[in-house]
Amino acid sequence: MFDTVIRRGQIIDGTGRAATVGDVGIVDGRIAAIGVDLGEAVMTIDATGLTVVPGFVDVHTHFDGQATWDSALEPSTPHGVTTVVMGNCGVGFAPVRRGDEDRLIELMEGVEDIPGAALHEGMTWGWESFPDYLDTLESRRWAADVATQIPHGSLRRFVMGDRSTGGNGATVDEIEALAKLTREAVEAGAFGFTTSRTIGHTSVDGIPVPGTFAADDELFALARAVRDGGGRIFEVAPAGIMPTDDPAVVARESDWMGRMAAETGLTATHIVIQQQSDPQRWRREMAASAEWRRRGARMIPLVAGRPFGVLMAWELRHPFRFRPSYEALRHLPHSEQVAQLGRPEVRSAILSERPSLGSEKDRLSSAFQASILPYCYALGEVPDYEPYPDTSLGALAEATGASTEELAYDAMLGAAGRKMLMWPVFNFAEANHDALYEQMQDPDAVLGLADGGAHCGAICDASMPTYMLTHWIRDRARGPRLDLEEAVRRLTSHTAALYGLSDRGRIAEGLRADINVIDLDGLTMHGPRVSYDLPAGGLRILQDATGYRVTMVNGVITRRDDSDTGARPGRLLRNMS
Repeated sequence: MFDTVIRRGQIIDGTGRAATVGDVGIVDGRIAAIGVDLGEAVMTIDATGLTVVPGFVDVHTHFDGQATWDSALEPSTPHGVTTVVMGNCGVGFAPVRRGDEDRLIELMEGVEDIPGAALHEGMTWGWESFPDYLDTLESRRWAADVATQIPHGSLRRFVMGDRSTGGNGATVDEIEALAKLTREAVEAGAFGFTTSRTIGHTSVDGIPVPGTFAADDELFALARAVRDGGGRIFEVAPAGIMPTDDPAVVARESDWMGRMAAETGLTATHIVIQQQSDPQRWRREMAASAEWRRRGARMIPLVAGRPFGVLMAWELRHPFRFRPSYEALRHLPHSEQVAQLGRPEVRSAILSERPSLGSEKDRLSSAFQASILPYCYALGEVPDYEPYPDTSLGALAEATGASTEELAYDAMLGAAGRKMLMWPVFNFAEANHDALYEQMQDPDAVLGLADGGAHCGAICDASMPTYMLTHWIRDRARGPRLDLEEAVRRLTSHTAALYGLSDRGRIAEGLRADINVIDLDGLTMHGPRVSYDLPAGGLRILQDATGYRVTMVNGVITRRDDSDTGARPGRLLRNMS
């Protein structure tokens, strides 16, 4: 007698092998049998005409604070994610000295656009060391399993205090302390270490993340500590991401990461994105990684499944902020505000004005948003993240004679004032997905930029797994698609293997029953929407999907027919290698 049998589904096992049709039997949270016409079960799930795949493993999230108050772990879990890895990009909340919590919140707010008020109200502190933080998480229960990494920013702040930022180098004693705490964190269960070296990552006061300018002796000492503690990963948001970065900086980053990986045996993962200003830079970065791998070093690019697109809407950032006639309406409830915005005389007044309220920074920000409108696209209810160039606001303005501001204004009034515009910042330099497709042809590149829990007021890329299964295997019209089996492999066993999670990511006997049952024909990713459900009424962007019939974690159904069941079988994962 099985606890559950999923019957007659198209089984894609996560290895890349061809699909089969059959049953999956589950006992005590594990896959006990795979076959045809398996025996009786307490619960049967009819998967006829549906597809059965492993639960998705998302290795790049920022739930470090949210995991202390929220058990649902949205926006990732509605998209089939059953395991999340957090602590990325060198930011997090442990270790922390008592009284220094606000500094870490300001850092997370600045780097990852998570509302500080929500973190202040929602987070439950009570730890100082990283092992203590893990013990706090151990008591929590979620809709997905959670793995952690120790972030450079909080670690350096803990050891060096105010000296942790800027170009201050760590002393010999400080490096020894940093390494000791890193090893302690990894021995307690952290899977690795993360750092950010990109100038674009700053706290709310504009100060770069601690560790941005760390010297090689510090970085290599930390890597050796990760290795000695039994860790696996050294994740880097490298210098070279920003458009103005010198190519020599990019080359130097590849060099030290490769040398570090070769010396320590760790896997060095690094973010790779296509720049508008240098559309071929990513090729050089990936070629450098490939050369280091040829020489025996584990250096792995983290790539995205779609463009990094900043969103605009009346409830978000938009170019009409700080214009007097708009600011006069901001206090109104959304529906009343939209009704006023639709009046011809109000529209005319707002469009005729320039930003004149707020600080100089506010006015410059609003003016910048107006300047990028020609490169923006309006998103529909089923959003198109690979739109044709002739649908950009700039192209439409040229074709119609209207201004881009007029087109943006009118577009955002759609869908009861909730229609969004997308500015594709990265991975869209040639106005298509060809670079993304080529990146995903690298057999070693890992999907790792969904950013679940972060950038709450700008993007919602946590829906990337659904995009892989809709756009990349079914709907893409502007170029080649991915095979279904390959897309599933990249979401499951490929990401799981990166972190040594050998008990998941595949449908195989003896492994955890982390499983999605999906209506692939009907799978739909809906347009992003604004929600005010964070603590303190904080705003975040969510994105719904329909077509996930069942999501199961450790044999327990956490979502059924696209709705949360309330079950919380997710636990903290500790690296015990």
